[in-house]
Parts: sequence; structure tokens; C-alpha cells
Amino acid sequence: MEMLESFLELGKIILAPIIEYYNYYRGADEHLKNLKRKRDDLECKRSDIELEMRAELVPGKKPKREVKSWLQKVETINEEIQKIEQEAIRGKYLSRMHFGRVACKKIQEVTELIDQSCGLGDFLVIGPPVRNGDELPTRALVGESTAKRTLEKIWEHLLDEDFRIIGVYGMGGIGKTTVMKEINNRLLKERDKFNNVIWVTVSKAFNVIKLQNDIACHLNLENELSKFKDETTRAGKLDPGAYFSKWLQIVGCDVSNIPKDVVEGVVKECAHLPLAIITVAGSLKNVVDISEWRNTLNELKTPVKGLEHVDVVFQKLRLSYKRLNDKKLQRCLLFCALYPEDYEIYRDNLIVHLIDEGVIKSMSKRQAMLDKGHTMLNKLENACLLEGGSHDEFIEKEYFVKMHDLIRDMALQIAGPAFMVSEDVPDEEEWGEDVEKVSLLSNRESEFPYISPKCPKLSTLLLQGYATIPNSFFVHLHGLKVLHVFGGRIKSLPNSISDLENLTSLRIYRCFDLKRVPSLAKLTALRSLDLLESATKEIPHGLEKLINLRYLSLRAYNQEMPPGILPKLSQLQVLKLNCGSNSLIVNGEEIVRLKKLDFFKGKFCGLNDFNTYLESLEGGPSHYVYCARKTKPASELGETIKLLPKDVQALAIFGGQNLRFFYKCMKSVCIRECEEIEDVFSYSYTFPLQSLEIVDLVKLDKLLVLFGEEKVTPAPMVPPGTFSRLREFTICECPNIKQLFTLGVLLNLANLEQITVFRCLQLEEIIATPEASDEVDEKEAKEIVEIFPRLRRLTLGISPELNTICSRSNVILCDSLDSIEIEECPKLKRLPLSLRYINGQLSSPPSSLQIKIEKERWEFLEWDNHDMKMRSEKLLQLVSDSSSTLNSSTGNENESKHDGSKYGIHNSVGSPWINDFSMDVLDIAEVKTWFISTPFMLLSEYLRSSCFQSIQYKLPSSKGKPEVLELWD
Repeated sequence: MEMLESFLELGKIILAPIIEYYNYYRGADEHLKNLKRKRDDLECKRSDIELEMRAELVPGKKPKREVKSWLQKVETINEEIQKIEQEAIRGKYLSRMHFGRVACKKIQEVTELIDQSCGLGDFLVIGPPVRNGDELPTRALVGESTAKRTLEKIWEHLLDEDFRIIGVYGMGGIGKTTVMKEINNRLLKERDKFNNVIWVTVSKAFNVIKLQNDIACHLNLENELSKFKDETTRAGKLDPGAYFSKWLQIVGCDVSNIPKDVVEGVVKECAHLPLAIITVAGSLKNVVDISEWRNTLNELKTPVKGLEHVDVVFQKLRLSYKRLNDKKLQRCLLFCALYPEDYEIYRDNLIVHLIDEGVIKSMSKRQAMLDKGHTMLNKLENACLLEGGSHDEFIEKEYFVKMHDLIRDMALQIAGPAFMVSEDVPDEEEWGEDVEKVSLLSNRESEFPYISPKCPKLSTLLLQGYATIPNSFFVHLHGLKVLHVFGGRIKSLPNSISDLENLTSLRIYRCFDLKRVPSLAKLTALRSLDLLESATKEIPHGLEKLINLRYLSLRAYNQEMPPGILPKLSQLQVLKLNCGSNSLIVNGEEIVRLKKLDFFKGKFCGLNDFNTYLESLEGGPSHYVYCARKTKPASELGETIKLLPKDVQALAIFGGQNLRFFYKCMKSVCIRECEEIEDVFSYSYTFPLQSLEIVDLVKLDKLLVLFGEEKVTPAPMVPPGTFSRLREFTICECPNIKQLFTLGVLLNLANLEQITVFRCLQLEEIIATPEASDEVDEKEAKEIVEIFPRLRRLTLGISPELNTICSRSNVILCDSLDSIEIEECPKLKRLPLSLRYINGQLSSPPSSLQIKIEKERWEFLEWDNHDMKMRSEKLLQLVSDSSSTLNSSTGNENESKHDGSKYGIHNSVGSPWINDFSMDVLDIAEVKTWFISTPFMLLSEYLRSSCFQSIQYKLPSSKGKPEVLELWD
């Protein structure tokens, strides 16, 4: 009996694995099916997590590590499952057992991953810590003994509650600012010490109120200023022997052949002054000649005559100025000292001033002079005499230079009595006979006194902040060559300017109240005249006499340039004229006669003038933007314009009758107010419209279809890739079109993110439906197709015949939707929204989704799924007829109903640039955007006009040439 039991037990042991593997073999197909189902559940979970993560992933945040790890595991197991499925198809008997076993194992792993997803938490991303101040750029501290001891002592006092104010003082250049920048940055890292860290620059013209306001503004507490208890501690002098390594780092060359005592002697002379180390070492950068090193040491040891009682740092810094060994670089540095302390001097403006000053000599090409200017400024930056920086301005990245306050003080001391720099106009007796350059740049509006200084050597005058300038002021300034007037409420220039016969540069900046300029007839020495940033309405009297002009920038209104003036200005290299419907118009043939013209920005009186100008240019401009307004039949206009390059990327057509240009690499098309257009595109192009990303169609009264072939057959063959990159589609005030997209085009719209339809009175369908689609059989109804997988915004307004977005076999998943707006579409029956099912449960729509619709329309909408409606109601913003944005606008009722500004569509009717014909040309490198409009006008003026809410466009700069120009409304 015992033996029988033993045999039975042995049989179980032997048979168990056989039975297990037999079950694997027999159930292999079922195991693989179960694995696929589990894999689908995992994919749904991954899709939801990725969607939620993208919604949370705003700039500055990044996914959690555990989330990234989980997603990587999902991707790995998906690849393994796909491999199993492929091998199972080719498998035989033995491999069936293997695949059944592997499938069971993978089912368990997938189940574990699904369970793990529940533990990822409510937040999938993490963000950077909240900023409580601005980190400041700083150099490394090189004084281990003194500098760092000083820093630690300050830090100790900061953390001591008994200290309320800590003052750090000492001679100029010893490194006080560097130490305090280190303190600022350390405070930002140790966030538990202070809630806010504020860095405020205080100039020598100390103003307690301004200081308090600066601090209060950082805290948003302008009216509440904390009171601090004053207490002062002293910081010791920095160690003179700690800077040798810093010196060698800046010099940047092997000084082993220089006697050690010479190198150490030079370093020793600068040991107390980090700023002197930077500037003197910069002047010896890559110098290996022992003679130069010995000479530098001797000069450092020799006191500068006249500076014995001046802070010793100036003597050291002056050597760096002297070692420039270039009079023009020295003049450039001194000129920068005319600007206020801590002033950001924009490079482009500074170079224009240097050209006017003669620091940069005249050349045949304007660009060559600009390049020379940037080269000079780069050298001064490399010598550590100027500091570089940049701002991301509205139009483009702006580069500037600044002077350290000690460098500026040194420059002013070098200039001596030849320079007079003040915020206020000095009394007449303070204007010395030796003064050559005067800077009166006030940051507040000031009264200009009635004085008449006698300064025979005065050549340069910079003025800012004055509402009036008395006529007496210029009476004795006959030697004046450069006069630049900056922003202020000045309304007219005094008549005495007309007698400044030696004046070579007259520039007006941001003086938008200035309407009158006196006669310029006697100013025959003028080489630069800039009145563009003024409010002048007339061409200056005597302009034709200025035969030496190289640079002319004018603003005038409602007139043509009088014939014969421009040809007399034969030396012009730059001509800039204000543009717009009421601006100055020039004759193309006269522009052609300006053989030295490098840069032109202006408005032609006709298309023939435009072509005449372009044809005169050797080879034609490589990059330019032009805008045109309707002046002649569209067919003639289309035949006349032959200069569009084949690599154009964006095209805007305004006011043509049947004018169309399309190219292979085109990304954006905007067509507005073209009366005769019945169709826009064609399937017969030699290239499919694969690059097109934005389509904007507005006020095309006769538009019937998007593609011409659709007028012949409702379902033409669509070339592969057509509209495959389309992201935004806008159609507005096209009253005769009935369908937007055919089913053939629909298959390519996977990247469409935004659809805007407004006031298309006959439009019935967004997606054309088959004729028999009203009676969909039960089988077809189950074959649901998801469309517009990336759609973010759907806007439908004032389209009374619109009844269908798509057929019942199509749905739009809410995964990526942010906004749905529907107003005054009374026949629209169905909103084809859908949600994913996860683990058999209907998911919720994204919390960011907003739905705006009239209350009555919402109640009568048909839904494929009632649960979808219930879940969407919490995101709903009902709009009543009385509160409709379209109906509540001010003004005429009909005009209100037709206003599309709510939808980002802006009517150009009544805009100031509507009637006459004009042309602008800009030499804009690397920008391939074209406008054909009504009228030709300066691109920046056009973009700033009322028909755009926001714009971004980039022009070339000396530091880099942007490749894109973007605009949106």
C-alpha cells in the first residue's frame, strides 16, 4: 500500500510539468489573446498618463523620474509583446508551448505595471523651486584668505538677528561688488534664510525716495516701506597676494619666458584692485614679448602726471586705455562716457553715433561701416573696458554695451575739460571755451534756461528731456557738427539751428511731439539727417540743398516727394521713409538714380515703379518683403509680379481678384478680400501641399470650394500628403462655400490643431458626408473613426446653415481639446465628442477644456453617448442670446453681429491703409515671407496696425540672423 502511494506521488511529480506544458500548448491562443487585451489596457493607461503629463508639463517643469521609468518599462514590454506576437505567427508545436508559457509570464508583468501606474500620484511632473530673487553673474573669488573671510563675516552678520544693516565699503576696485554678488547668489540657494533677496543699484546721484521705491516695487509694496535699524561693520582690505592665478587665467598665454620678478611685479602693482587686474591683464592678453612686460611694469610704477591725488585705481586703469594703441578705439571708449552712469548703450545706435563722429571713417558700403563698428566694440569688450549684454526686445534681440562706473570715471578724467556731462543744463559761465562734447541727458522733463554759451570748439551736443530749446542757445555754437536730440515733449527746433553751417549730423529720437524743423538750406555739410521718430508732416525746407547726405530718414504725410530732390542727393547710402496710407510716396525712377543706395525703406506710387527699382538692382535683392494694395485688375497684377522667389514660405494676398501663388516649401497662406476667387488650391500641382501649416481665408465672396477639382466631382483623388502638416485653418465671411474638407482630405488632417469658422452663411458641413449617410446601417455605425487627433480649439460662429461637423461614423476625442466655442449656429445638431474607455469605464474630459455655447443650443444637441454630455456639463459656459459677445458689441447692430474679433479675425475695412497704392521693400536677411496687400506699406507699420492683436517678428542683427518671421492675430 505504501509502495502504491509512493508510485502515485512519483506520478504526480512527473506528470505535473507535463500537464502544465500541455495546458500552455492547448491554451496558447487564449493566452496570447489575454495578453493582447492586457496590453491594450496598459496602452490606454499610458496614453492617459502621457496626456495628463503633457497638460502639466509647462515650461520650467519636468517629468518625475518614477514616471519616466514607468513609461520606459511600458515601451520595453510593448516591444517584447510585439516580438512574441510575430514569432507566434510562425510557430510550430513545440514553440506553441513556449509562447503560451511566455504569454502567461508577460500577462503577470503587464498586470504589475498597470497596478504600479496607480501609485504614480496625482502630480506627474515637478517644477523648479519658486524664485525669490535674481541670480547675478559673478567672477570667482580669488582671495582665499581675505576675500572669502570677508564674505564669511558678512554672511555671519546676515544670519545674526542683532544686525539690521551691514555696510561694505572700501576703495574703488577692491572687489566689493563681487563679494556682494556672491552673497546674493548664496542667499538664493539657501531659501530658508530670507523670503526675498533684492539687488538694487544705487548711483552716485543718491535719492532716498527712488531707492525706497525700487525696493518696494520688488515687493509690490510701494506704500509700505519697512524701517531698518542702522549699524555699520567694517570689512578688511582684500589680500594683495591672492590674484596671481586670476592674472594668468586672463592673460591666457605661457609666460614662462618672462622673468618671474617682472610678472610678479606687474601683478603686485594691481594686487589690491580686481578691476585693475582684469583691465591690465586684458591689455597683456597673449603678449609674450619681454620688452612689453617691462614697459608695462615701469608705467604702472610711474605716477600719472596730474593724478597724484586721485584714487590709485585710475592710474592702473588708465594703462589699459593707453595700451589700446588705437586712437579710434580710445575715442570710441571716451564717447561711451557721454552716456549716464550704468546706461545700456544699444550697439546699433552707438555705431551710428560713431559714424557721425568720424570715429568710423566713411566707406562705400554702409554695412562695411556697421561691421567696423561691431569689431571695435568687440575689441573693447575683450579688453574688459566695456561690458556686453542683450535684451529680448519686442522686435528683435537687442545687444548693448555698458561701462563700469570706474571705467567711466577714468574716461571722463582722461577727457578732462573737453567733456561736460550733466543731467541739468549748467549756468552759462560754466561753459568753458575748451569744451568739445556736451551731454545733457536728463531722465526727467526739465526747463532749458535762456543762455547763449560761447564754445568755439564744441562739436557734439546730446540733449534729452527738454520741452523747449531757446533760440539764443545755438547763436554762438557755429562749430557744432553733431546734434542729437532724444525723447522729450519738444514741439519745434529753434530757428538758430538753420545757421549751423558746420553741422554734419542732425538726429531726432523719440520726439513724437516735434512737428516743426527750421530751414535746412544752409546746412550743406549735413551727412546724416534722421527725423523718422518725430511728428513732422512736411518735407523739410531746403532738403534739395543737402547734396552731401549719406543717411536720410524722414517722416511726412499725404504727399509725394517733390520731383528732382532725390536725384540731387546722389551720395545717399541709406533712405528710410515712413510708410502707410497717408505717408510719403517716392518715384521709382528717381530711386534708381541713387547708385550708392545700400538700404531703402519706403513707399512707391505704383507697381511699375516697384519693378523698375528691382530690375535696376544687379541680380535683384536676395531677401526682401513687400506689400501691395489693389490698384489694377488682378490678372494684370498677377502677370506683372514676377519676382517672387521659389523658396517663399509665407504668402498673404489682400484685395486681388484671382491672384494666387503657391510653392513647394510654403508654410502659410493668407488670402483676404479677393473678389473673384472661386477656389484656392488644386490637386494638379506638381507638388502636394505637404509643407502648408496655416491657411487663413477671409472675405472671399465667390469662394465655392477649397480645391478647384471639387467643382467638377465631389470626391476627387487627393494626392498623398495634402494638408498633412496643416495646423491652423481659418475661414471667415465666405458666404457661398458649403463644404470645407472632403473625406479624401480628412485622412491627412492628423496634425490639425485649430479650426475657426465665422460668418460663412451657406456653409453646411465641416467634413463632407456621403450622400447616403442619413441612413447608416447598424454595422456601419459600429465602425467609429477618430478624426482630428490633435485638435485643440474648435470655434464656430454665425453660420446659420451649418448642420454637420462630421458624419456619425466619425468622432473627435477630447484628449487634446482646450476650447470649443459655438455661437449662432442654429441648425447644428450634433457635437461629435468622445472619451476613451479605460478598464471598461468612460474617462473624464480634460479639466482644461472649456465649452462655450448658447443655452438653447446645448439643450437640443444630439449626443452619441449621454454620459459624454453629463461629464461635459461641468466644463460648460452657457451663453444667452442677450449676453452674446457678438450681439453686445457697441455700435450698429449689424456691424456688431459681423464683428469677428472675438474669434481672432479682424476686419480691415475702415483701416487707415485702405485706398491708394504703395510699395515697401526691406532687405531682410533670411526672412522668406511675402505680403500682397492693399496698399504696399512698411511691414512693421502693417503689423502694428489695428488689425492685429499681437505680433512677433525678427529682423537681422549683427550678432545673428534669424530664420523666421512670425505673425498671428
